[in-house]
Amino acid sequence: MENLLSLSFDYLSSFDAVKIRKGLRQLEGLLAQLCLSRTTTAADRRRSVAIDGVSKTSPKDLKSLSDDPAFREFFKLQEGFEWNVGIRLISCLERLLGKGNNGQNDLLLVSALDLLRGVLLIHPPSRSLFAREIYMNLLFDLLDPSSCPAVQSSAVLTLVTALLEQPNIIRCFENLDGLLTVTSLFKNRSTSREVKLKLVEFLYFYLMPETPQAGPNRMGEKEGLQRSPSKASRLGSGVRTKNEGEEGTRTTDEKQRLLGRYLNNVQDLVDDLKETAPFDASFR
Repeated sequence: MENLLSLSFDYLSSFDAVKIRKGLRQLEGLLAQLCLSRTTTAADRRRSVAIDGVSKTSPKDLKSLSDDPAFREFFKLQEGFEWNVGIRLISCLERLLGKGNNGQNDLLLVSALDLLRGVLLIHPPSRSLFAREIYMNLLFDLLDPSSCPAVQSSAVLTLVTALLEQPNIIRCFENLDGLLTVTSLFKNRSTSREVKLKLVEFLYFYLMPETPQAGPNRMGEKEGLQRSPSKASRLGSGVRTKNEGEEGTRTTDEKQRLLGRYLNNVQDLVDDLKETAPFDASFR
């Protein structure tokens, strides 16, 4: 697995669009092998090909992932800088962002963001990267009004994934004027309708009540994938991780007041949330 990651990283570090695309595809293939299961019997494969023309794949459930030796190896490799895919994708995004706006570059940006979201979901500790200002600001740069709508939409989804179940990173987002960035893009007349819908969805997500972060990796602890404390600190790149509850959480009311500095009618959003109660959330 190290050899495949090393080759992919070499391609991602290139300034050649063809090589970058190849590196992204190799990583996509690796993640697909880890997270998707093909039909197991020859009869099933023949039947699926006959019906759909392709061999079907389906997502593995979390239990089967944690029992998969290949996934466990990948998870452990993500604990340090050398093999962490999230860091490499962020570096790739930084280089692509510096190349300006064009169709080919925008496609690469979207592909890199898609992969980054996947990595943040299957390796939650990598979300701690966005506790660093430089990486959070990278997402804000991708939300610039000059970015194409596809890049903006993908950046919004990646921001949600980075903040998911991470109160300390949400505080970083707030401290760096993330609410101003998001609401300014929403109010910009040139912002497409699709992007505005994504931004509204983000605001719903942001206004959800928070729960204290249980630890560096709740999924890993539940499934037996423990992180080394020394490696956890290295992944934070020298940024001290707050103890549980130290960073503090905010209620919906508190976040409503913050968001109200930049946007009118926030109460309407809160009322919708309380009425629909997504994910059986308890609003405070």
